[in-house]
Amino acid sequence: MKFGTKAIHAGQEPDPSTGAIMTPIFQTSTYVQAAPGKHKGYEYSRTHNPTRTALESNLAALEEGKHGLCFSSGMAAEDTVIKLLKPGDEVISTNDLYGGSFRLFTKIYAHYGIKFHFVPMSDPKEVAKHINKNTKLIWIETPTNPMLNIIDIKAISTIAKKNKVLVVVDNTFATPYLQTPLKLGADIVVHSVTKYLSGHSDLIMGAVICNDDALSEQLHFIQNSCGAIPSPHDCFLALRGTKTLHIRMDRHCENALKICKYLVSYPKVDKVYFPGLPTHKNHKVAKQQMKAFGGMMSFTLKNNNIKAAHKVLSSFKIFSLAESLGGVESLCGHPASMTHASIPKDVRKKSGVVDSLIRLSVGIEDADDLIEDLKQALK
Repeated sequence: MKFGTKAIHAGQEPDPSTGAIMTPIFQTSTYVQAAPGKHKGYEYSRTHNPTRTALESNLAALEEGKHGLCFSSGMAAEDTVIKLLKPGDEVISTNDLYGGSFRLFTKIYAHYGIKFHFVPMSDPKEVAKHINKNTKLIWIETPTNPMLNIIDIKAISTIAKKNKVLVVVDNTFATPYLQTPLKLGADIVVHSVTKYLSGHSDLIMGAVICNDDALSEQLHFIQNSCGAIPSPHDCFLALRGTKTLHIRMDRHCENALKICKYLVSYPKVDKVYFPGLPTHKNHKVAKQQMKAFGGMMSFTLKNNNIKAAHKVLSSFKIFSLAESLGGVESLCGHPASMTHASIPKDVRKKSGVVDSLIRLSVGIEDADDLIEDLKQALK
């Protein structure tokens, strides 16, 4: 199947009891058994739920994977992956990382004896320098949040395999419509389903996808043991969201490119960060591993004044100042004081998250209206 067909049909069959074309919300905690151990595949909804199974199968198919697991949030998904490790293990992560991931790594798991190295990953050779006998996992986020850096998944996966190191890719920004990390050599893909996969800013959820049977078994054991699973109703909503993922992403990408071109020429704007720009330092890699360049971008103001940035953010009429991203509506944010506030200022500045940096999640409204909103806010 092509992507658009998979988005609508993968993992889903008409309900056998009624013929309902939409997967029902199986709002149940338990399932009746004919005899001890004799059941219809479901025993308890922490372990399995038919609505969740349909979504997990759908997401696995979209990512060209074999196994899918859904969680109560993107952070719960990441937490499950890190639980594959043990004290003394080491992780190499990009230095330009979502603040929530940085907080999980440094404030939670570092206390359990897992060591994290945060390094620039634009050059795969730089990553190779940090691999040692204790390295068990490389954590890639591409495009990165919020600097929109691009990391060569295939090149780093090749290096990792030589050293028997797992590669995890956070594919939230790109989605499987634009990028399929498993096909490029990654071992695990993680998502904040909250964002583009759901696409309507109405649920919190995470997902993990992989191909390896043994790895899947480990992840399922952690999922069931720790219990950070999503509700059947949220799974139903996410299934509704994935049906239009390809259509929404086309518009997100189209609008973002138009806005990017406007911002580049605006006199008060200093730098624009968007992988679709030919001037982006990893534009060539982005073209190779992505179908298009997504709906996320960041830009800074000349003089790098935080008050000026706050004034712009408070002046928008269509862009909404809010946490999160990936919804049909356009959002704006100030990473230094919002999504990345948990990262020390000196660490933020080294990765480019300066005081005037503004992040845009470009929605699917009319692009001309969004440009007009930017124009009046920047004035």
